[in-house]
Amino acid sequence: MNQTIKTHNDKLSRFLFDNHEVRGEIVNLSDTYQKILENHNYPLAVQNLLGELLVATSLLTATLKFEGDITVQLQGDGPLSLAVINGNNHQQMRGVARIKGDIPNNASLKDMMGNGYIVITISPKSGERYQGIVALEADSVAGCIENYFKQSEQLATQLIIKVGVYQHKPIAAGLLLQVLPAHERGTESFELLTTLAETIKPEELFSLPAEEILYRLYHQEDVRLFDGQIVEFKCSCSRLRCEDTLSTLPADEIDSIIAEEGHIDMHCDYCGNHYIFDKIDIENLRKNKPQEMLH
Repeated sequence: MNQTIKTHNDKLSRFLFDNHEVRGEIVNLSDTYQKILENHNYPLAVQNLLGELLVATSLLTATLKFEGDITVQLQGDGPLSLAVINGNNHQQMRGVARIKGDIPNNASLKDMMGNGYIVITISPKSGERYQGIVALEADSVAGCIENYFKQSEQLATQLIIKVGVYQHKPIAAGLLLQVLPAHERGTESFELLTTLAETIKPEELFSLPAEEILYRLYHQEDVRLFDGQIVEFKCSCSRLRCEDTLSTLPADEIDSIIAEEGHIDMHCDYCGNHYIFDKIDIENLRKNKPQEMLH
């Protein structure tokens, strides 16, 4: 196996075992993870959870065989009511958390979410939307995703996710192994491959390129590593989308806000952008979208 060192930050790499019916992915996320955190003052436990969710979503998004989105969200009745990451087949990611109570730095998933569930929504650009829901019964995001595949897809799946600090910056990384669909024979060697995967150390996932990680874990196996895909933070908010939202609101509600505040400030929770609309902006919007804004 080629051990050539390449830039591996914010990159997802797919691989396949030639002698086993098992596929895999490795992802390393630094800048993407940091950009999700930088506009928020999340408690450490929430930061870590978003890192885990980001890795899981990136790995799941890589399984898409079509153009579209995957949204992975945790919902519960605890002090963290919502944590969500959205990604697409281009590995463009964004995420946010909603907090309604105090969360200590050492809080567990159960402490944060209380009674809840994980919702995985697959939205192809062409075709029907699919949604799977699994109760939050595991102690980690990885365990919840594994339960999802076990219950919804009947696919043996292993997720290893590590979140921490590397070179003084937040970082998240992970590895996925999965038996190929319709290949029950793959389960015979799956246990051995997952046992080897569990020996990976956090600092190895954080610092090493996929080539070297796979060599350290599986140097006795024939592994095909495919070209990596860049992962990046990208928010889909825009002024145009805000205009579309405003066009659906009652005119008297918009006028009331303008009268009281002097403007409407539409804030994006994902990236922190503010879109400001004053009275003149609203008048122009009504001229350009007269039918939509007749309420």
